[in-house]
Amino acid sequence: MKKLTYERPIINKINSGMPNKFGTRTEYQPITYIDEVSVKEIMKEHGSPVYVLSEKTIRDTYKDAKKAFTARYPKVQFAWSYKTNYLNAVCNIFHQEGSWAEVVSGFEYDKAIANGVSGNHIIFNGPDKSESDLETAIINNSLIHIDHYDELYMIISLAEKLEKKPKVAIRVNMDTGISPQWSRFGFNYESGEAWDALNRILINKNLELVGLHSHIGTYILTANAYNVAGTKLADLAVRVKEKYNHAIKYIDFGGGFASKNTLIGAYLPGTDTCPTFSEYAEAITTSIINSRIKLEDFPTIILETGRALIDDAGFILGTVLANKRLADGSKSMVINVGVNLLFTAFWYEHRITPAQNFSSHTEHTSVYGPLCMNIDVIRQTADLPVMRKGDDFVISRIGAYNMTQWMQFITLRPKIVIIDTGRQVHVIRKNEKNEDINSFEHVPDHLKKINV
Repeated sequence: MKKLTYERPIINKINSGMPNKFGTRTEYQPITYIDEVSVKEIMKEHGSPVYVLSEKTIRDTYKDAKKAFTARYPKVQFAWSYKTNYLNAVCNIFHQEGSWAEVVSGFEYDKAIANGVSGNHIIFNGPDKSESDLETAIINNSLIHIDHYDELYMIISLAEKLEKKPKVAIRVNMDTGISPQWSRFGFNYESGEAWDALNRILINKNLELVGLHSHIGTYILTANAYNVAGTKLADLAVRVKEKYNHAIKYIDFGGGFASKNTLIGAYLPGTDTCPTFSEYAEAITTSIINSRIKLEDFPTIILETGRALIDDAGFILGTVLANKRLADGSKSMVINVGVNLLFTAFWYEHRITPAQNFSSHTEHTSVYGPLCMNIDVIRQTADLPVMRKGDDFVISRIGAYNMTQWMQFITLRPKIVIIDTGRQVHVIRKNEKNEDINSFEHVPDHLKKINV
């Protein structure tokens, strides 16, 4: 008979009032399978830690989002936000579903082209577009979203040089009632700066104004903010039509839709507070339908949704390294996943779930990564059962940004695998090795001999 795991006796204060709505367990059931594939088998084959993506979840989430908008408005186009997760396999899933590419650098632009996206289906955002980047985008008929006047003047100069009419839009920042207001990108609506930029574009015969763009913030928990943005963008579109008899072809609402993750310090879990795709869609489409834009001039609504489309599809699997008692007697656990691999731990209370059966007895536990730095905190506190050295766990909803903002710091970055819709596991990014890192370095001859 296998010896049972020792569990230290714990005295927990019983609070009066309503019982925990999740029942007697304060954490979730163990996660032993992802898309019917064994977590343990994935780790046995590909190591620990390892990132896992679910193709089925990506496609299902995209279809849900698209349905919410197309049911309410006749012209909708999604554009996948490359900065959210620019792994080629991930991008191509969205492109197969009909999504364009939205990029914010020459690096991402080149990835989109290499993935087979046609130039006229690439939206080029961001404040740092080099002259060569812009020249390529103009030649490829890409949609260039102008961030500032210096960029506008560069595009005007390139249009004359190339004798080609760039397709441009302006990025508009505005007060939508949320704080902090994102005012560093684009031209301001309230001050009249956005209207001034539109006039400068429209009086220049070498530019083609095709759209208006906004990105009002990140993790927006009130859908009404998009209604405010849409109302103001529609106002600009109407004024352009009235003054120049020029119809805006599209209004791009950017991204910012919240995923179901829980923000650090939030009173309620993200699953309870995050708006649905339908709520976002209702707010956005209503702002255009109820505006003074005439039916024949209704613009296409473009959405650069990133986080909300990919977060649920991502997992990172890892292993417990040690258990410790802190100076105040509280419990802590060290795992082999650090903030270098889970950057979003700085603002999310990620769900950490054992990958094997566990008891219902839990204790407040601080969860630390393996890095030799004090800020390597995955969860400041989480109610977790006893987990021994060598036990495995799953951290969920990590598909957004963690595979683009990760760092090669202290540890090497692990494999990324994807489970396809037929439950087959594919490696979509190999794990790093020392020779990969050293291949970028060069040691001068006089530093090659050491005296140790």
